[in-house]
Amino acid sequence: MRPTPSILHLDLDAFFAAVEQRDKPSLRGKPVIVGGLGMRGVVSTASYEARPFGVHSAMPMHEARRLCPNAAFLAGRFGAYRAASRIVMGILGELSPLVEAMSLDEAFVDLEPAIPALAGQSAQDRPSDEALILLAEQVREKVHERTAGLTASVGLGSSKFMAKVASELAKPNGVRLVPVGAELETIGPLPARAIPGVGPATMERLSRLGIKTVTDLQLLSEKELVRELGKAGGEHLFRLARAEDQRAVTPVREAKSISVEDTFEHDIVDRAELGSVVARHSKLVANRLVKAGSFARTVTVKVRWPDFSSTSRSRTLYGATDSADQITKIALSLLDGLDVAGGVRLLGVGVSGFTEVAQEPLFELEDESRPGRVVEENDPGLARRPLSWLPGADVSHDEYGPGWVWGSGLGRVTVRFETAETGPGPVRTFALDDEALHLL
Repeated sequence: MRPTPSILHLDLDAFFAAVEQRDKPSLRGKPVIVGGLGMRGVVSTASYEARPFGVHSAMPMHEARRLCPNAAFLAGRFGAYRAASRIVMGILGELSPLVEAMSLDEAFVDLEPAIPALAGQSAQDRPSDEALILLAEQVREKVHERTAGLTASVGLGSSKFMAKVASELAKPNGVRLVPVGAELETIGPLPARAIPGVGPATMERLSRLGIKTVTDLQLLSEKELVRELGKAGGEHLFRLARAEDQRAVTPVREAKSISVEDTFEHDIVDRAELGSVVARHSKLVANRLVKAGSFARTVTVKVRWPDFSSTSRSRTLYGATDSADQITKIALSLLDGLDVAGGVRLLGVGVSGFTEVAQEPLFELEDESRPGRVVEENDPGLARRPLSWLPGADVSHDEYGPGWVWGSGLGRVTVRFETAETGPGPVRTFALDDEALHLL
C-alpha cells in the first residue's frame, strides 16, 4: 500500500443533467432526466431533484415517467458534455501527467509526480492529509469556475479502489480522504456491491451466502469465493474486500479511429457480396474495439468508385457500442444509401468517437425511430440536421435568438428561448418547416 493517499478520483455530480440545468436556467432546481426517450429507452442520468422520486440511472424510461411525471425528459447533447469534460480533464492534467479518464465524467489522477511541490521539499517528504484535502478543494473550485457551475465529488486514497470509495462517500459536491491505515475500517460497513465488479448477478450469489456488507465478505476465505465466483472473480473480490489494490493509474493515448478496408481486384456491383464484406470488416473492427477496451459512437462506411472518387457516409449514435452486430447493422444501412450499380473499387468500415463506457443501452436500445444523423462527406449540400426535433436540442431563431426544443409533434415544435447567461426565457411554438428556425 502507498504511504500516502495520493490517488485522486473525481466524479462530476449528475453530469449530463447538471450540464442541462446549467445551460437551461428554467430547469435549475427542478427534476431533470436525461436518456433514451423512445419506448425502449432507459435513464442515463437523473438530477438530484429527481432522485427522491426513486429515479435512477439504467431505469426504464417509462418507469421514470411514472415515478416523476413532472420532470423534464431530455435527449443527450454529447457535444455539450464532451466540451465540459475536456475542461475538467484539462484541470486534472494540470495536477499530474498521470490522468486516467474512465468516462466523460470520471477520472483517476496519480498525484505522485506532484508530491515534491505538495510536500514543499523533496519526493522523500510526504504531504500531509490536510495538504491533499486542500488540493482537492482547489480542484473542485476550478471545476465549478471553469465549467460555469458544474460540481464534482473528489476522493483521495492509497489506491484506485479507495479513492473511488472516498468520492462516493463525498457525494454530492464534497471531498473525502481515507487516511492510510483506515481502509478496512472505511469499507467494512459498506454494502458488498460497493466493490467494483459486484453487479446484480454477483450480488445475488453472495446474498445466498448471507453476504450483505464488505465485512461479511472479509469472513469468507479466498477458496470459498473462488468456488462461488470462479478463479478470476473470486480472487479479485477477495483482494478488494481487504483493500488490496495494486492497479496503476494508466493514461491511455486514445486512437482517433479504427478501420478496415479492402481494394478489390475487380469492381464489385453485387450488393449481397458487398454486404458480406461489410459484415466481415465490422467484425474485425469490433474485435479491435473489444481488445482496446473501448466503445465507439460513430460508424463510417467508405466507398471508392471506379473513377477513383470516394464517398464516406457516417452515422453518430446517441450512445456507444462495441457490438459487431450493431456495427454491421449500421454499416449496412449506410451502404444501402449508396448507388453501387456502377461498381465499387474499395470498401471500408471504420469507427471513431471512442469512450470507455458502453452507453448503447443508456440512450438507444435499437430504437429505429431515432437512427442518428447521417453525414456524407462528398455532398456539401447535405442537410446536417438530426432526423427529429429531440427535446433538449439546441436551436436558433432568426428573430428570437438561441433556445432549446421543449417538445414537438403534429407538425409543430415548441422552443424555450434562453441560455445559461440569460435566465429563464419565453416559450414559442413554430411550424416544423419554419425557415427562421434552425437546429444547431
